Amino acid sequence: MIRLIYLCLLFFFVISPAFGYIDPGTGSMLFSFLTGLAVTLYFFLKNLLLRLKTLTFRKHKETVGDKPAFVFYSEGGRYWNVFKPIIEEFHRRGIKCSYFTSDLADPGLQFQSEYIQTKCIGEGNKAYHTLNFLEADICITTTPGLDVLQFKRSPGVKHYVHILHAVTDATLYRLFGLDYYDSVFLTGPYQIMDLRTLEKLRGTKEKRLEVVGCTYLDELAVTVKSINSKQASENIPKTVLVAPSWGENGMLRRFGMKLLQPLAESGYHIIIRPHPQSFISEIATINRLKKELSQYSSIEWNNDRENIYVLSRSDILISDFSGVIFDFLFLFGRPVVYMDFNFDLRPYDAADVDREPWTFHTLRTLAHPLKEAEFIKIGDLLNSLRENEDRNTALAKAREEAYANPGMAGVYAAEKLLNIHMTLQGNTHDPK
Repeated sequence: MIRLIYLCLLFFFVISPAFGYIDPGTGSMLFSFLTGLAVTLYFFLKNLLLRLKTLTFRKHKETVGDKPAFVFYSEGGRYWNVFKPIIEEFHRRGIKCSYFTSDLADPGLQFQSEYIQTKCIGEGNKAYHTLNFLEADICITTTPGLDVLQFKRSPGVKHYVHILHAVTDATLYRLFGLDYYDSVFLTGPYQIMDLRTLEKLRGTKEKRLEVVGCTYLDELAVTVKSINSKQASENIPKTVLVAPSWGENGMLRRFGMKLLQPLAESGYHIIIRPHPQSFISEIATINRLKKELSQYSSIEWNNDRENIYVLSRSDILISDFSGVIFDFLFLFGRPVVYMDFNFDLRPYDAADVDREPWTFHTLRTLAHPLKEAEFIKIGDLLNSLRENEDRNTALAKAREEAYANPGMAGVYAAEKLLNIHMTLQGNTHDPK
């Protein structure tokens, strides 16, 4: 509505006929003045609307419930493993919190505890309405882009915490993904430097950065122990998992059949597991590839909620820049092939950091590069993969840099949240 008013004002001021002569210099000044006036009016009305929303905040808060100290928000069930270790630690300590999700099938809704409230708040605008009028001391989420698009800071929330759900660079989010959070929980110490760099470049408030570890990787490690190891057999072809990220740089959109057809004809069993976001943003690409590959019996598509079972079945992983690469390496230590191409950093925070992302330079020490010109001989490359001592040394170094406190991330995260809450209550000094 406000944008419409702005456009109408511009139309009135600029398009209305003028019957007198104005010299070019004066005309330019007048145009700048009128444009500035219109823009000022636009932002005044926009801020007025936000103030009116704030005034009605008290009216809406009852739809959320009594004000809790901690609210966890999950976009869907696939993120439950990120929150589960922290919520279990809260339960163990008898600390009350709320778990909100946008997924009716989220397993977190089945968590039984007298201390934990679980609730599905719907999807899209319905979820954002609840979040934007949320009342809580601390909101913890994996959702990036706070105060950038629809997800706005609520007047009733004192502190926002983002918890990373991959051991890859924190700067591989879309632009401004973490800029307006109060705290970020990191998986490893290497992620600190780039976030501090962005704060200085953009002049944003210094965040509280806490290295807690990787909660979901801890959960997957527990599951791995209960899965039977893949049994090798000469009668069963080796399995290759294709697990890309999504977007313009994702290999399904970038390469498609140029890569998948040679794979289908390589003699390996191929499992294709698109990123969950691809089923939302790239469904046309997926449907087209499924149709084109339907003639190959060697192709299997996978969209299980959890990736751990398909990872355990796979002998080799092919990916691009997805965090699943490090899940596979850290949990199973099996060979990885990555797509070697010029990655377009412009849509990501990493574009503003004058260093190559940790993910890319680390991949070169751990995995095998694959260029587009080599697609036609991909079967030969897969057959040639061998372990070596240098790779094992590099893998140990990567774990040290990116995967802190293995098995204990839930405990560390819970402790940091309690420290933040005590600081908010004025009971302790903030040890930034």
